[in-house]
Amino acid sequence: MPLERFRHAKEDELAHLRLHPPTSVFQGVRPPFIWNNRPAGGTDPISIIAEYKRASPSRGVINKQITPAQIARLYTEGGANAISVLTEKRYFGGELAFLHEIAKHTHLPLLRKDFIFDEMQVRDTATTPASALLLIVTLTPDAHQLRDLRQLAESFGLEAVVEIFNEAELETAREAGSRIIQVNNRDLETLAMDMTTTLRLICQRLPGERWIAASGIDSHEALSRLAGYDAALIGSALMAHANPRQALASIIKCQ
Repeated sequence: MPLERFRHAKEDELAHLRLHPPTSVFQGVRPPFIWNNRPAGGTDPISIIAEYKRASPSRGVINKQITPAQIARLYTEGGANAISVLTEKRYFGGELAFLHEIAKHTHLPLLRKDFIFDEMQVRDTATTPASALLLIVTLTPDAHQLRDLRQLAESFGLEAVVEIFNEAELETAREAGSRIIQVNNRDLETLAMDMTTTLRLICQRLPGERWIAASGIDSHEALSRLAGYDAALIGSALMAHANPRQALASIIKCQ
């Protein structure tokens, strides 16, 4: 089962964190996450979260040549509003250190994207310059646990982006008090992609919530279909391109 292999991939990291618990918190300035003063559900152009993803389980190696410093400059110059950073090592080729490296070369807020389901991982994220972290309902289906992780993140000044794939997970996210909902078109259990997921679930949006669409957004046409969303997370379509800055510009043109 794909989900279980992702859990197992974090065992060594968690064992290390329990032996060496994080004791510090990032002392620099965390840029506010993407919307700042943008009204929820407003009519402004959709915000773009451009992703640094070197590999993935579905595609294998995508791009390991571009460095964190280079991608920070390319995405900043290309018009991104935030950068998502894959920090999972085994399947995505990531490192927690990427957050520090990217932050040196951009003013944009950073989202730590990983398989986070333990408070030690939240505390570890708090040692970095990330402005937000990802929590995935499929990994933390207990609403009480999800709430605890969200509140812990917020106590460190981190936004908690809570990812869902279906209506039942949306209910769990809301029970946990989540206010930032990320809809993933890819089912983590099967890795199957269903591009209608974002279009179907946006109808369930409530006032005051922030919604992000993720996975499979690879063109301006796809982006233009995301009415009602505050942001779109775009990864593979940028990282697989010979020029990620050019790819980003072509997707967000004429918003």
